[in-house]
Amino acid sequence: MSETIIRLAVPKGRLEPEVTTLLRDVGLDPGRGARSYRPTVSAPDIALKMFKPQNIPALVGLGSADVGFTGGDWVKESGADVVEVLDLGFNPVRIVAAAGRDVNGLSDLKGRRVVVASEYEKITREFMRDQGLEHTFVRSYGATEVFPPEDADLIVDNVSTGATLASHGLKVLAEVMTSTTRFIAAPRAMGDPVRRERIEGLAGLMRSVLAARERVLLEMNVPADRLDTVVAAAPGMKSPTVSPLFGGDGFSVKVAVLRSEVPALVPRLKELGASDILEYTLNKIVI
Repeated sequence: MSETIIRLAVPKGRLEPEVTTLLRDVGLDPGRGARSYRPTVSAPDIALKMFKPQNIPALVGLGSADVGFTGGDWVKESGADVVEVLDLGFNPVRIVAAAGRDVNGLSDLKGRRVVVASEYEKITREFMRDQGLEHTFVRSYGATEVFPPEDADLIVDNVSTGATLASHGLKVLAEVMTSTTRFIAAPRAMGDPVRRERIEGLAGLMRSVLAARERVLLEMNVPADRLDTVVAAAPGMKSPTVSPLFGGDGFSVKVAVLRSEVPALVPRLKELGASDILEYTLNKIVI
């Protein structure tokens, strides 16, 4: 193993639980004290440091971190020169434009200078220009939803369910973009063959964990005369694993299936002749 250190930026806050769970499932358990910003992992070639997700794209773009986790919204907002290695798909949010309930649509705001508040200056200014709205931008530092109507005509903010906006008497006028958590890398790191190999290896492990979360392993006993029927009904990734049972009394069949299909599939397999059906949780699926 090379002694090259991979510097990994991990987000604090909303993105932290999902990211740390993923790292733990990959085999890099970022254990830390309550006030530690430098978690340690068992891999000697990986050094972790924690930042606000807003800072991570710029740090990765500058090369002070080789890789990091952050939201796609902050990648776009920063304009940082980074390589998106993997869209992890979790922590989905929408970036929306919202206003008080007395505003029927963005067209109501045309013809005057609009005060718009947001944590996202770049994204907001681009959106306002695209909508043809003259504006004055006010940066917020959290709690953006409290600005309208007295201190801003419009806000651009991230929402998961929209419940917070509704509780403050706001409604969504437009969706600006959607965002999920991304695994990003510095171009300089990806240009180094040793670092690139390690980074792509980490991404491959993450893919295997994400794939495993979507599937379970079913194992069942099947009589010889029902084998073809049961195998045909089991929608596995590839061909099921089939092994003779001791004494020649049928077969053991193993198949990885989508977790979402299990409620309908298990009764169907039982109906077709399968018995002693076991369900196992998978940790990784490496293809």
